[in-house]
Amino acid sequence: MTGRDGSGTEGTTTPTDSRATATVDVDRSDPAYRAWLKEAVRKVQADANRSADTHLLLFPLPERWGIDLYLKDESTHPTGSLKHRLARSLFLYGLCNGWIRPGAPVIEASSGSTAVSEAYFAKLIGVPFIAVMPRTTSAEKCRLIEFHGGRCHFVDDSRKLYEESAELAARTGGHYMDQFTYAERATDWRGNNNIAESIYQQLRLERYPVPAWIVATAGTGGTSATIGRYVHYMQYDTRICVPDPENSCFFDGWTRNDAQACSERGSRIEGIGRPRMEPSFVPGAIDRMMKVPDAATVAAVRALERAIGRKAGGSTGTGLWSSLKIVAEMVAEGRKGSVVTLLCDPGDRYLDKYYSDTWLAGQGLDIAPYTETLDRFLETGVWPD
Repeated sequence: MTGRDGSGTEGTTTPTDSRATATVDVDRSDPAYRAWLKEAVRKVQADANRSADTHLLLFPLPERWGIDLYLKDESTHPTGSLKHRLARSLFLYGLCNGWIRPGAPVIEASSGSTAVSEAYFAKLIGVPFIAVMPRTTSAEKCRLIEFHGGRCHFVDDSRKLYEESAELAARTGGHYMDQFTYAERATDWRGNNNIAESIYQQLRLERYPVPAWIVATAGTGGTSATIGRYVHYMQYDTRICVPDPENSCFFDGWTRNDAQACSERGSRIEGIGRPRMEPSFVPGAIDRMMKVPDAATVAAVRALERAIGRKAGGSTGTGLWSSLKIVAEMVAEGRKGSVVTLLCDPGDRYLDKYYSDTWLAGQGLDIAPYTETLDRFLETGVWPD
């Protein structure tokens, strides 16, 4: 009789080879690596524990307006910029994912400030660091990267940053940190001392503790994503505005709902604006965008110095211009409340750019009309058309 298996005997089975069902066990435990990892994570977390929160500064506005404008001063971090928070989060994310290894370099594509902060953390845990940056990056940022033990690797075309960084990581056996992909997911947006939670804690005793608007410029998009998500999670009525500089695609991509939007030129405002829609830019987390002329940005950082005696970088100017425009709308509508923007980094990194009339002339930027707009608004409360 033919069996069901086609053999001559029904029900006959072939004895099972015990080796075929043996448990396959591959143990890659590495006690030396785990000891290094524990110490690296401890050092990064200890840096956060040593650091006090950053200040919330008031921008002077006429009392009769009933509006408060604040600047979250991120320049007071150990590495002098908003990117210190991001770099810390990226290092913890890379370490806990097992991507950063002892002795292997960390490579980052950056316009400067993130690289300064990442060089600091790389030195802290004892790994090499290479910053891949546009050749036009300010000399002061390059000096700071090297001060913290990093190395600068320049490209002539800023659109090649990503490709060059990935290739360099492959050649060296290092880890490409890729802030433009991981910025929005490396930070815990629900809280855990992120920038949004910090802002609301510091506003608790103010007359308008829930701001009408938070204005945050975008480089990776990670900060605006964190703030937007936190606001939604906590059910605040705050709206999120993201100003964009010239030669950046974020505004066009957001307004057209076009994930493939791109720009043929790089941004003149270091730290913000990108030639492509970055993975960390989360359009649904924000409510409003503005396209800000670069000359308006420079006029705003100079107005900030006149108002509070502090120089700041260009990204601060882009945010301040948009914030003052929002304040003007509130004044015109008779609304009271508060607006928060960011002081992203110090102006001494850009003395040869945004504070140089020679640089402005070379770029063909005329800030006089924008300076007049700001001065007239702060004096009269009316934003000129």
